[in-house]
Amino acid sequence: MSSLLRRSAIVLFTCVVFACAFSAQAVTPYRVVGYATEWNAQQARTLESIDALIFAFAKVDGNEVVLQGDAGERLARLVALKQTKPSLQVAIAVGGWGAGGFSEAAATAAGREAFARSAARLVEAHGADGIDVDWEYPGRTDAGIAASAADRANFTLLLKALRAALDAAAGEGRHYTLTIAAAEGPFAEGIDIAAVEPYLDWFNLMTYDFVNSMTPTTGHHAGAYPSRLAPAGARSVDSAVREYLAAGVPPRKLLIGAAFYGREFGEVAPEHDGLYQRYGRYVTEHPWPRIKRDYLDRNGFVRHHDAQAQASWSWNAKTRRFISYDDPESIAAKAAYVKAHGLGGIMYWEQRHDPEGELVEAVREGLR
Repeated sequence: MSSLLRRSAIVLFTCVVFACAFSAQAVTPYRVVGYATEWNAQQARTLESIDALIFAFAKVDGNEVVLQGDAGERLARLVALKQTKPSLQVAIAVGGWGAGGFSEAAATAAGREAFARSAARLVEAHGADGIDVDWEYPGRTDAGIAASAADRANFTLLLKALRAALDAAAGEGRHYTLTIAAAEGPFAEGIDIAAVEPYLDWFNLMTYDFVNSMTPTTGHHAGAYPSRLAPAGARSVDSAVREYLAAGVPPRKLLIGAAFYGREFGEVAPEHDGLYQRYGRYVTEHPWPRIKRDYLDRNGFVRHHDAQAQASWSWNAKTRRFISYDDPESIAAKAAYVKAHGLGGIMYWEQRHDPEGELVEAVREGLR
């Protein structure tokens, strides 16, 4: 090989290596996003594993987005974390289960404009980075809030107004995020997924609470896949993701949800160690530290893991109590699902349920 050809080959090889390295760096990393009602100092060591925190919650009052009670102080503590970690994003969630005002605000152009402008002002005033709309759910009254058949179209118009207001407030060279918390199946019928997608940075899929006090049986409340014991059409992470992908959402805009809490049922029929059985009463929710302390192979409870559903539960045969939850093993499976399907990452509810950072670290480690 001549010296000229040799030099050309070296240059070509260097360019290829540089291009590959640049391409690898340019790929957006998986996001770890946590909802947080509060922050305390003992959680500081987990901060490096978190990309974004979403403050819960602002509310809708008279068509405007407002902070009530001590919400402003709690939000300020989250925003202050940006001094420690400048890359951290802090968004403000509006709504939550049982929070109304959405249908009324979205019903008119004036209401949508008031909502959008007040939300943008709130972001600016508090040094936040965006808005998360947690309307549970357009077109439905399950949570005891007002709903209308027009909610589906109006939700799109509301997000369009929000995107415009946030862009105007951000100005040139800055971008405020706009996301929504969303479920699947009947809970997504009030959302025109394809129409809202262009306005959103990503979707926070609430892939938990699949079984709860309003469902007829126990089951996996945050399972990655349906269990072999689950009824036809059972909700799961996989069914949610498939629905949103089918509607045209880019995979990287989908963040699946992890639950940092469990749901307990009492007076459960004993077949299959209580899994997908009728129950006499819904008991309560448990944060992860309590589950680990009291119900993981303790106090008569035996931990089980469903390899098909990639979900865990604890069963007490004597008291007939059943608890469904996410744990490090099921979270690892969700992280593997994210990587296998090219999704955007994992979000979780909520930060105060993991004071030692064990589950946050499981999310981050699984997404490496």
